Amino acid sequence: MTREIEAFISYMHEERQTSENTESAYRIDLRKFAMFLQQQGVEDFAEINGSQLQLYLRELERQGRKAATISRFIASAKAFFAWQMVIGKRSDNPARDLRAPKVEKKPPEILSVEEITRLLEQPASSAPKELRDKAMMELLYATGIRVSELISLRLEDINVALEYLICRDEYKERTVPFGGTARSALESYLEKSRPHLVGDEPCELLFTNCSGEPMSRQGFWKIVKHYGKQAGLTTEITPHTLRHSFAAHLLSNGADLKSVQELMGHSDISTTQVYMQLSERKIREVYKETHPRM
Repeated sequence: MTREIEAFISYMHEERQTSENTESAYRIDLRKFAMFLQQQGVEDFAEINGSQLQLYLRELERQGRKAATISRFIASAKAFFAWQMVIGKRSDNPARDLRAPKVEKKPPEILSVEEITRLLEQPASSAPKELRDKAMMELLYATGIRVSELISLRLEDINVALEYLICRDEYKERTVPFGGTARSALESYLEKSRPHLVGDEPCELLFTNCSGEPMSRQGFWKIVKHYGKQAGLTTEITPHTLRHSFAAHLLSNGADLKSVQELMGHSDISTTQVYMQLSERKIREVYKETHPRM
């Protein structure tokens, strides 16, 4: 069954150009499902029917899995069995009629300006690793780019002197400015840190891990989590927390919605409006807590 899962992942990667994150989710979901099936004495996905899928969904609910986790499995199962039909192993998709549970969207977690300051002050030494970590976090908060965009930046994508970078994807590119604080952190990194990390090997990436290899999203997530703990932050933060905070802080300081949408690379302005609502809520909370006549 493992071999069949990997064949499916390869198909999705080559034919559908799925992302690394999507493929990782498919792999995790389907391997767990395969383990469940084997415990039930099932050794072939071709034997699966809708009743067995429903049984597994009830098992996930019994385990207390969140609605988002269950919804993700349903999406993985639908894609997998659709592929089995493509290769002629099945004539039906047993997951076709599965309905995903309603997922409550949590508002994005944002940090206050004071919390952001504490976080960004944590990498304070001149060690190559800390200079890199500081440059990465400063740039992320200064631009609001996605983590995947940050770790994919190449040297040619950034103009330190003019304080802007270029984010590219398959369909478009956008230019994003940054300020003097991020510029200073980048200059220190490029002069005193990056040469130690990449060594003599040619490398076009702006940021690498300590071995001079491409950094993973998980690797950077661990970096941010480490400094968050060091800063004494009680909020469970991720690299995306810096992106959320970037947008909310811009809007709360008077930036217009359309400009923030373009900086964030959102295709739909309704995605950006979430941060406007967060900013307004935060302003009301501060008002209630601090106004002398409340």
